[in-house]
Amino acid sequence: MLLGHRLKAVYSLDTLDTRLTVSSQTPIKAARAEHGTGSSRPAAQGVNAEPDQTVQTKARPSKWRTKEYYFYYLVITVMVPIMFWVPYHVSKESDPQYPKFAPLLSEGWIPGRKVVSVFDALQSYIPVQRFNELEKDNSDQQYASFRNNIPYIGVVVIAHPLLRRLFDTVYQSIYRSPPPSQASHEAQLDAHLSQRISYDTIFGAIFLVVLHGFSALKVLLLLYINFCIATKLPRNAVPAVTWTFSLIVLFGNEELEGYPWPWLGGFLGLQEWGHWLDSFGGLMPRWEVLFNVTVLRLISYNLDFYWSLEDKSPSDVVEKKNLTPSLLSERDRINTPASSQQFALPYYLSYTLYSPLYLAGPIVTFNDYISQSRSPSPSITLSRTINYGFRFLVSLLTMEIILHYIYPVAISKSDPDWSAYTPFQLSMLGYFNLHLIWLKLLLIWRLFRLWALLDGIDPPENMIRCMSNNYSALGFWRNWHRSFNRWIIRYLFIPLGGSGGRGTSTVRGIANMLLVFTFVALWHDITARLLAWSWLVVLFILPEVICSTLLFPARNYKDRPETYRVLCGIGAVGNILMMMAANLVGFAVGLDGLEGLVKGIVGGWFGVLFLGMACATLYVGAQVMFELREAEKRRGIDLKC
Repeated sequence: MLLGHRLKAVYSLDTLDTRLTVSSQTPIKAARAEHGTGSSRPAAQGVNAEPDQTVQTKARPSKWRTKEYYFYYLVITVMVPIMFWVPYHVSKESDPQYPKFAPLLSEGWIPGRKVVSVFDALQSYIPVQRFNELEKDNSDQQYASFRNNIPYIGVVVIAHPLLRRLFDTVYQSIYRSPPPSQASHEAQLDAHLSQRISYDTIFGAIFLVVLHGFSALKVLLLLYINFCIATKLPRNAVPAVTWTFSLIVLFGNEELEGYPWPWLGGFLGLQEWGHWLDSFGGLMPRWEVLFNVTVLRLISYNLDFYWSLEDKSPSDVVEKKNLTPSLLSERDRINTPASSQQFALPYYLSYTLYSPLYLAGPIVTFNDYISQSRSPSPSITLSRTINYGFRFLVSLLTMEIILHYIYPVAISKSDPDWSAYTPFQLSMLGYFNLHLIWLKLLLIWRLFRLWALLDGIDPPENMIRCMSNNYSALGFWRNWHRSFNRWIIRYLFIPLGGSGGRGTSTVRGIANMLLVFTFVALWHDITARLLAWSWLVVLFILPEVICSTLLFPARNYKDRPETYRVLCGIGAVGNILMMMAANLVGFAVGLDGLEGLVKGIVGGWFGVLFLGMACATLYVGAQVMFELREAEKRRGIDLKC
């Protein structure tokens, strides 16, 4: 019973991110008690505390114990083990394709084990492999780099908060502030902010030099140019120049490969000096690969500063709602501008170089960063952080086990003969390819978010649902890289005009989506493959928009909810297939690889039969996803994805 309660706390939405269980308009109170975070929603204080009941009244009665869903349980119980067995089977040394992808494998750490083959169980057992023969799929260079550096990152994650405590002690002994009884609450908050900003700036600068060596000077120069754009140019010119500068930086970093010192030195006849400077490139000489995330922070600072020049002062919001700064809602933290003094250069540098989020995010807006640095969010508690850390470790262990026994990434990168695989094998290779991409990104983002939580900053959670728990293209993009999605909406989609309405404004909304996803593709990498991905995403979103608003609007089925649920299930199958296709193009096998996969799957009558069975299985999965969301609504939670 105690173990079940602990697991429920670890895997609750509240542990993942309190933003998921509290409305963005509702001020957070210190998350009920340390012990109760997993069992219920955190308590909220202030206005708009009732929407939970509104959500609950819209939820349908539970279907978990109906005959229909008992049949779905049977399908899932049979299909899920088979889905794992198929990619494992084609990853074995006995597979004819093994010699092609074997060079992409490296030694693993898991001792050999016996595995009973599902279909060959009556014939033989797979022999135990020796420890030094067991391999893992390490062909994904991004995850390989992350994996190989986990011990070093772990040391920094632990040392950073400890060094902050030491710094705080020294700082307070040098800059003695008045006792709390003699200082106003606002003065105490400002002193706390100044103390945090000083440490973040110093540590961030050292961290930058360790990472990039002399190339840190290039980063600092770009940061300073952006700062001057925001603070020196006429106000009306700031948005256009900011976006232009950001796009130039993205293209320049890509095309000129980070402006090598020998190339820069060539203009002054100092190429030898350039080679010497490049020899001290730090732990990650290719700084330009990581700078894409920093570009988002540059835009956030500039536009938050631009909007602050016409908005009311921060104290107005606090006074109007009669709240202390720590009890501001998330929306107020993001929308309430920092004071003019807090847009100064030291605050800007501490934000752009904030170490826990510098490498990969999640993305925090400038206003939110200043607000949390000044007055820590009550959403951060010891028990929640411990549970979140345990959840990360379980995800890391899951990734390691999968990589040691299933090699879809290596297979797809070995220029395989797709015709050698059956339709089922092809579909599972594509499916697990996407799953490993999802799990890789989840681990990277969660580790850095955990670091930020330990340091007292609560960024948004980037992955709030499993990749397989998505049936809506629109919902998928709300929960995949969620902090980036929220950044896009605030700084690009809404300023462009949003989704529009009906008629001509609908066309404008589609055009805005096309612009947004084009930027997303260019931000990831300037390649034809990702541009194709971005346009495919928009193309595949259109059927969902057209069906949900024009052909099958929910209002027409108020009296026939079961009919509407079946129609949604059929539409969900199409959505899932299109989302898999788009993401395989963008992040896995490319257009040529997708063409090979599709031809292999539907190239014959057996492939067509398999596709029909796969669609039926996806329909079952979609119905389970529907009920999972209804269960959340019955608890007063609507994630809208």
